[in-house]
Amino acid sequence: MNAPKTVAVIGAGPAGLMAAEVLVQAGIAVTVFDRMASPARKLLIAGRGGLNLTHSEPLDRFLTRYGEARAALEPAIRAFPPEALIAWCEGLGQEVFTGTSRRVFPRAMKASPLLRAWLARLDGLGVTLKSRHRWLGWQGGALRFETPEGEVAHRAEAVLLALGGASWPRLGSDGAWAGLLEGVAPLRPSNMGVTLDWSPHLRERFAGTPLKRIALRASGQEARGEAMVTAAGLEGGAVYALSAPLREAVAQGGSAVLEMDLRPDLDAAALAQRMGGGAVSLSNQLRRAGLPPVAAALVQEARRGGDSRPAEQIVKALPLRVTGIQGLERAISSAGGLRLDAVDARWMLCARPGTFAAGEMLDWEAPTGGYLLQACFSTGAAAARGMIDWLNA
Repeated sequence: MNAPKTVAVIGAGPAGLMAAEVLVQAGIAVTVFDRMASPARKLLIAGRGGLNLTHSEPLDRFLTRYGEARAALEPAIRAFPPEALIAWCEGLGQEVFTGTSRRVFPRAMKASPLLRAWLARLDGLGVTLKSRHRWLGWQGGALRFETPEGEVAHRAEAVLLALGGASWPRLGSDGAWAGLLEGVAPLRPSNMGVTLDWSPHLRERFAGTPLKRIALRASGQEARGEAMVTAAGLEGGAVYALSAPLREAVAQGGSAVLEMDLRPDLDAAALAQRMGGGAVSLSNQLRRAGLPPVAAALVQEARRGGDSRPAEQIVKALPLRVTGIQGLERAISSAGGLRLDAVDARWMLCARPGTFAAGEMLDWEAPTGGYLLQACFSTGAAAARGMIDWLNA
């Protein structure tokens, strides 16, 4: 009987662990390496507020969330779509539910039960997990790792890289791998907050206050949802959805204009009628508009800053000047990475046959809402299938 083929998976996040599961189920001997003391640290942190696994919107709409990367990611996501991810999760004994926003979460609302069940399955299947192994590249055809005991070498018939991006580097993905590969686009923040020059009053009075049911516009794009006023600026889902155009505008011009609609549920005419116009004091107009104190304060700040438009126009289009963006250390995810034209249809590196890549280290980005994790799981499964095909060939 022939010995099983041996592969190395570098990175024990969602993409790497999913790849390991697909590979070991195909009869391949899998060793997973990770630089941290325990696997999937970022997944655990993401699950603290309720692990948003995927989204239940129609798949054709779902795929549009990946922008320019859609064409490259679509085959992987169609082969392992949200329905498959949900079934996989429930197969681990983790029931899921769909929220009113159509986002999908484990019933436990955290990642730890799911991860424990998953690691137990992988262990039962024979996957070897080696922690505290930082990948240093290749030497003489062998993989080199830095460990607490010193450098070690490992040989495998194929390698799957799932090294993550560069956001929240203290959790394991610091982007240090970028210098070891060809065809890497610079790693930049994505799904990050933005900085604004709040007045001392607004900063001290409203930092930590949410803005609910708003709409934001930037560079011709609009996002509805919520945002959080911080001492430095704004964070939250509606801001993250516009992170790419805001990032590019700041990079090109040093600042960007973010327009906020504080009552997107009312059209301009209905809002003007409700507010009563100039015959009513500004504070009463804002009260009639149904604005919470933080939203009213923003309108009043705009007036003090010289915006002489009628109050209802400011409510519908409040301009905010973005002076900067949060860095990778605070961003939820990262853009850039291994360019999609640097891998083939099997997710194998064009410059290095036998080496495959998956997950956030690839050059794609998506908003929060389940799209990030879905693509990590899907590309992990797809790269594993591509590796199996290459090994069998």
